[in-house]
Amino acid sequence: MRERSSSGGVFSVLADWVLEREGAVFAAGYGPDLRVAHREVDGKEQLDRVRRTKYVQSGMDGVYGAIRDRLAAGRQTLFAGTPCQAEAVRRFLERDGRADRDRLILVDLVCYGAASPGIWEKYVRFLGLRYGGKIRDFEFRDKRGKDNGHTVSWKNGSTQRAYSLYADPYCRLYFQDLILRPSCYECPFCRPERESDFTIGDFWGLERIRPDLDDGMGNSLVIVHSERAERIWREAAGRCLSFECRLEDLLQPRLAAPTPRPAARERFMKWYRLLPFWILLKKYGG
Repeated sequence: MRERSSSGGVFSVLADWVLEREGAVFAAGYGPDLRVAHREVDGKEQLDRVRRTKYVQSGMDGVYGAIRDRLAAGRQTLFAGTPCQAEAVRRFLERDGRADRDRLILVDLVCYGAASPGIWEKYVRFLGLRYGGKIRDFEFRDKRGKDNGHTVSWKNGSTQRAYSLYADPYCRLYFQDLILRPSCYECPFCRPERESDFTIGDFWGLERIRPDLDDGMGNSLVIVHSERAERIWREAAGRCLSFECRLEDLLQPRLAAPTPRPAARERFMKWYRLLPFWILLKKYGG
């Protein structure tokens, strides 16, 4: 499970808990042409479709109504997404007058920022043209090197390529903070306190606290926000090795402040509108 997950696999632990109760899980997965969108999963065999990090803003078409319908049918329902998406789900149901919040489990992420889906679609198209074949899968956090997921891999046809996360042109744009949505630079959710049930993410800094658990395969942090979430965690945590720690042990930049807006972003977006995409990648993505 950890190998097929981006960090320590805790999303799968929570999703399993819901699916075993004949519930529904909504999370981000790839669709046609590797477009990223939230989709529904109602069986463990489908979970791999929505595992793993995607550094792209996901589409939410039809998701709010589908969650409302599953709750109305009396089913446990888990939604996992960025904190702004989780808050949108909460407010939609509140506005809709739903009284079954106790069956909804909101799981949000320690979010670096959501990247432009338009730039992602152009990058997928570029790779297909550059390497001669439609890109069928893309992993932002491949763990084959036991390097805590600092490897990118993708497939086209029968060929698979893998290389450093920081050598990938799209990831370079992402970690230069050039392709995040404008709202991400002013995100009000970059704090430990949330209205969700759980916040999950990578446990960076684990090597300082529990070096015996740092095996290069990734570990999850979990922040439990509600009494109901505490009860769920007590049941679900038996599936994994976990320990309590102080909040200051797991604080990281995106739990303290949003990603700063780079001075070069406006200039980058100007060139994005004017230049052929491959020239833009060469100029900014190496």
